Amino acid sequence: MWSNGSSHPFLLTGFPGLEAAHHWISLFFLFIYMSVLFGNGTLLLLIKEDHNLHEPMYFFLSMLAATDLGLTLTTMPTVLGVLWLDYREIGSAACFSQAYFIHSLSFVESGILLAMAYDRFIAICNPLRYTSILTTTRIVKIGLGVLIRGFVSVVPPIMPLYFFLYCHSHVLSHAFCLHQDVIKLACADTSFNQLYPVVLVVFIFVLDSLIIFISYVLILKTVLSIASREERAKALNTCVSHICCVLVFYVAVIGLSLIHRFGKQVSHIVHLIMSYVYFLFPPLMNPIIYSVKTKQIKNGILHLFTTHRIGT
Repeated sequence: MWSNGSSHPFLLTGFPGLEAAHHWISLFFLFIYMSVLFGNGTLLLLIKEDHNLHEPMYFFLSMLAATDLGLTLTTMPTVLGVLWLDYREIGSAACFSQAYFIHSLSFVESGILLAMAYDRFIAICNPLRYTSILTTTRIVKIGLGVLIRGFVSVVPPIMPLYFFLYCHSHVLSHAFCLHQDVIKLACADTSFNQLYPVVLVVFIFVLDSLIIFISYVLILKTVLSIASREERAKALNTCVSHICCVLVFYVAVIGLSLIHRFGKQVSHIVHLIMSYVYFLFPPLMNPIIYSVKTKQIKNGILHLFTTHRIGT
């Protein structure tokens, strides 16, 4: 049946063959989602309330936490709707909007990780000018630049989805909408929509990760030139949390990319699991990493909850 993209709903899919266990699976996802909301919400509250954390490093961390919350809240309603309530239908406009925010926020997260690498580079390689370089105004400009890059760059491939005709099945392969999933159902020339995302991934994910790698090579070179062993360890320790977050994010990106590119014979369930790992593992792990590895965050959280307990 032929239908215009703006008039026909799509059907979301949970875990094929495991429909009987969807209610139990939904409990697991509910726990993960609640953990993500609690962890990132706590980070935002802590950075807002603790004036000791009003520094560039933590402002960027608050941007990362807000992005993770946004990404989580974008996928949570449909995933839990499919698994818990067996509500699979989604309007085309809602589907395309969800795809837009999912892809935009993914690029925003990459940009924030790049900005955090820049912060660590300045702090270690040019510490005397750290506060004069990373002023509040410059931090705001960096944040706005990351947001604009993420949200504007995804507009070109999403807009055509509203005008394509869809003559194939309207069943999507995930419990949320992705551009690459929707485009498979279109009966139109999708050459631009096939090529543009590849170029976008190269210019954002690949370029960001390359610049982050180069920045850490320069950081390591600077650290190794420090005479004091204790100072070297202290300098590197300030980078550990960010390095862990970068690895968590880009390993998930690479894993998902490899599965989609070379995993044609791999079970569809594996594809689904990798997509959930990509969208849920970094938002779940980021607050845990910073809470465990960053002394100021750890102490701030203990103080926050101790104060709250005493107050009640």
